[in-house]
Amino acid sequence: MSAETRFLEMNLELPAAPKAIGLYRPILVVDGLAYLSGHGPLRPDGTADCGCLGGVGGNLTVEEGYQAARQSGLTTLATLRAHLGNLDRVKRLVKTVGMVRSTADFTEQPAVVNGFSELMREVFGEEAGVAARSAVGVASLPAGWAVEIETIFEVISDS
Repeated sequence: MSAETRFLEMNLELPAAPKAIGLYRPILVVDGLAYLSGHGPLRPDGTADCGCLGGVGGNLTVEEGYQAARQSGLTTLATLRAHLGNLDRVKRLVKTVGMVRSTADFTEQPAVVNGFSELMREVFGEEAGVAARSAVGVASLPAGWAVEIETIFEVISDS
């Protein structure tokens, strides 16, 4: 089953693809690789207030962080669909860097970033949706996000 078909069958609601809030591009495709800038947990209306602002291990639980990471995945999918036309142009997810705003003693960043990774596996399948990955804790993220995800995808050229 194609990624676009799986995505449609999941009945997921995507936010609008985010626009740059600084001097960068949300997505840049070079030599068959799509580099996505950091994406956060945006709601379908485009706002960042999805109940997932703050720090994991502080005011947020691991499950709330997981949901923030999953919502960041939906934001990532929105950018891919807007730029590529549909998700079937994604050949595979190559690399994920998950940044989790967390307290200094919090060590479960991988469990939080699983919210993103499991969504990618659901949409793209076991082989194409599971990538190399880092999950790190950080002191602060833009807009108060609990999670920011940066990715690299291999894409099928539009030629």
